[in-house]
Amino acid sequence: MGGYSFTGASISPQTKTFFVEHFNNRASIVQPMLSSELTLALTNKVSSSTTLKSSDDNPDVYFKGTITAYNITPVSIQGDDKAAKNRLTITVKISCVNKQDKKQSFEQSFSRFKDYDSGLSLSDVEESLMKQINEELVEDIFNKAFVNW
Repeated sequence: MGGYSFTGASISPQTKTFFVEHFNNRASIVQPMLSSELTLALTNKVSSSTTLKSSDDNPDVYFKGTITAYNITPVSIQGDDKAAKNRLTITVKISCVNKQDKKQSFEQSFSRFKDYDSGLSLSDVEESLMKQINEELVEDIFNKAFVNW
């Protein structure tokens, strides 16, 4: 029987520590802040939503992430062949090793996107979009690692 928390997380009582390795950025477009922000966001999510303590000394749950895509693509083309919206998509590949509960270990890609008005430059909206996408990615990763539906 696993332990439970108010977040719906199901974590073995033997599981005490976790570590999130700094995300590698292998995307063709490298956004300089993305690796650090994703690493910190996942670390904060696990810390605030579980009783696990962050430790790089032989952690019970270990996350390794690689940013594999950071793309801007046109969506919803108007009659004059101009894009009314652009889409920022971020994809990460996550490897999660759970030493206490091996069946909770996984390797999977997660992808999220946000659309923005094509009249805006990416630099106007990038920070805000990145934050929203990161929150969704972190939620997806956390749920895959700790929430058993």
